Amino acid sequence: MVDYVCFFNKDTLVIKTPKKSPLLLTMVVLVFAMVCGVYICAICLKQTSNNTKAKFLKFQVINQASPSFGIEPWEIPYVHYPKPKTHSREECVCNGVRYFAILSMQRSGSGWFETLLNSHINVSSNGEIFSIGNRRNNISSILSTMDKVYNLDWFSSASKNECLAAVGFKWMLNQGLMEHHKDIVKYFKNKGVSAIFLFRRNLLRRMISVLANSYDRDAKLLNGTHKSHVHSTEEAQILAKYKPTVNATLLLPDLKEAEETITKALEYFKSTRHIVLYYEDLINNRTKLKDVQEFLRLPYRDLSSRQVKIHSGNLPKQVGNWDDVQKALKGTSYEGMLHADYQM
Repeated sequence: MVDYVCFFNKDTLVIKTPKKSPLLLTMVVLVFAMVCGVYICAICLKQTSNNTKAKFLKFQVINQASPSFGIEPWEIPYVHYPKPKTHSREECVCNGVRYFAILSMQRSGSGWFETLLNSHINVSSNGEIFSIGNRRNNISSILSTMDKVYNLDWFSSASKNECLAAVGFKWMLNQGLMEHHKDIVKYFKNKGVSAIFLFRRNLLRRMISVLANSYDRDAKLLNGTHKSHVHSTEEAQILAKYKPTVNATLLLPDLKEAEETITKALEYFKSTRHIVLYYEDLINNRTKLKDVQEFLRLPYRDLSSRQVKIHSGNLPKQVGNWDDVQKALKGTSYEGMLHADYQM
């Protein structure tokens, strides 16, 4: 009898079982299986041939440090994995590093504050690097100097071998910072640098400290050497004996100029990630140091400094012409500075 092979659609094959010729049906199934097998083998051989002729793809392995765990999304632009040219970070290569800059004015407590930061085992603050003129001659030298610091290729007494969590330096407002503020703001934002502003509320005390330090630069009261900061009470007492005379005529305009400079700096850098600190607040409220560590996302540590304050007495005892200073500031917005005091 004739066998019926019916195709209901392209995916379905129905074979009617023959009633009287099982041998013939078996042969048909075997032939069909052989045809399918040959077809499948042909396809496989063709694919194998194509793969053999295919070109090998080249993959570039990038040596990228793995990001640290626990970093919040907003932090990512501020966490860096430097690759120094002068040394290898070795096991610290995966430790994220934050970049910072302490922006301040002379005799505002920045030296003391920096020693506090450097007492943290994971922080390197490399001092007043732009005090040297050729490093701030133009914006190119400024940027290249900062690149060296943030790439961990800058070596100073504050440089550490431990795994760093934050690296930075101290920068006075009169060291090219204000003149090139637009380019520096752009650099800070592109590089993810956080700014730490540190100022004094009592600008009169700052002025007295500036005058005394300027005098000692020439007089060298400590055994013929000039020291801006001291580490013993004896040294502090020697330097504090000098009582500068303040130019009462220029006192008011000088205080206004210092205040305006601070206001401009805060305005120039308001678009950067920053924190504003005051020397008096750090002295009177040591929890402010915890705020700084939180700002830099550091593991918390008790910070300490060996520095001893030089002018720690009452203001009238520190100025040679106190009566003239009182008269100049009486009735002005700066009169409160005559009476403000604190203990360190």
